[in-house]
Amino acid sequence: MNVITLETDRLKLRGWRNEDFDEFAELCADAEVMRFIGGKPVDRLEAWRQFAFHVGHWELRGYGHWVVEEKSTGRLVGRVGFLNPVGWPAFEIGWTLKREFWGKGYASEAARRALQYGFNELDKPHIISLIHPENKASIHVAERLGETLEGKTELFGHDVLIYGIDRPTN
Repeated sequence: MNVITLETDRLKLRGWRNEDFDEFAELCADAEVMRFIGGKPVDRLEAWRQFAFHVGHWELRGYGHWVVEEKSTGRLVGRVGFLNPVGWPAFEIGWTLKREFWGKGYASEAARRALQYGFNELDKPHIISLIHPENKASIHVAERLGETLEGKTELFGHDVLIYGIDRPTN
């Protein structure tokens, strides 16, 4: 699978590499990062399963989450991109960043670029984000992107809010 690379002023959105795993596992082991994604940190075995899921999603669907890399340092910032596995509520954009990169506008910057790709290249008319009701930071990112609250659903035994946005008309 050839994963397309996207760029912003400060970030590169690229495919997954084997050497990304240690930093990804570090992200998954951070209790504060994982608080609203499953509710708890995960060990390296579960992190590997999630890592493989992201790689496989690209292979099976032709899209997925990118690794977000800081251009100035080459460091792994987190992940952003699309999910729509079997049983998912709809085509979703999501983001997860390492805690040291919070508050820099990176989630909004990367997600905005990914949204453009989703609307223009993947031709999606509507994209959602599934967000834990207490995750105020992600709600703010969704709102900065132009998403609005559309409802709620349950995912893996947790209530989540559904934010969504239609493809802009020019």
